[in-house]
Amino acid sequence: MKITKFKEDITSEIANSFKKSIAIDTEATGLQIPERDKLSLIQICDENGNVYIVQPNKNNYKAPNLVSVLEDEKILKIGHFLRFDKNSLEFFLKCRIKNIFDTKIASKIVRTYTDSHGLKNLVQEFCNKSLDKRQGSSDWNKDINELSDKQLEYAANDVVYLHKIKSELEKMLIREKRMDIFNKCLTFLDTRVALDQTGFKFDIFEH
Repeated sequence: MKITKFKEDITSEIANSFKKSIAIDTEATGLQIPERDKLSLIQICDENGNVYIVQPNKNNYKAPNLVSVLEDEKILKIGHFLRFDKNSLEFFLKCRIKNIFDTKIASKIVRTYTDSHGLKNLVQEFCNKSLDKRQGSSDWNKDINELSDKQLEYAANDVVYLHKIKSELEKMLIREKRMDIFNKCLTFLDTRVALDQTGFKFDIFEH
C-alpha cells in the first residue's frame, strides 16, 4: 500500500487523475462536530489502491483541488458512515459532496443476517482481512509528519478496502431488490447532515 502525505491540499495533477470513484474518510479531534471538535485528516484512496492523506490548513481549511473532486458529480465518493465525514468535510471545507455511496447504510439495508455493520466487520467478511483498530483514539491534530507509521496505516485502512466492499454490497442490493430504498436513504443524508449541524442529532422520527 502506497501512502502519500499532503499538507493543506492534494495537487491538481492528483485531483485530475481521479476518474470514476474514490474512497474517502476523515479523522477528527473528537465526534462532536462542528460545535466542539475539528477536522484533522482527510484520507482518499483511488481505484488503484493509492492512498493520499491530507492534513488541512487549520486556519482557513482551504483545499480547492480536493473540493473540486468532492463536488464533481462524475466521481463517486465511497465512505463508511458518511453522516460523520460528510458533515465534517462540508462544514470545514465549505463544499457540497455529490455522488456518494455509504457502505454502512448499504450494509444495514442488505446484511440483515447480522447486527454487525462496522467497517471492521465488512473488511473481515468481504476482504478476509482483520483490521487493527487500536490506533483509532489518537491525537490526529499533531503535525502529519509526526504521525507514526502505525497511525498512518490505520488511517489508510479506513479507505483502502472500500472499493471492494462497495462492489460486494452493490451486488447484494441488486440481488435483494433494495437498491431503490438505499438510494432514497442517500438522498435523505443531506437532510440528516443538516439536522446534525443545527443541533438535532437525535432521531426526529422517534415517538
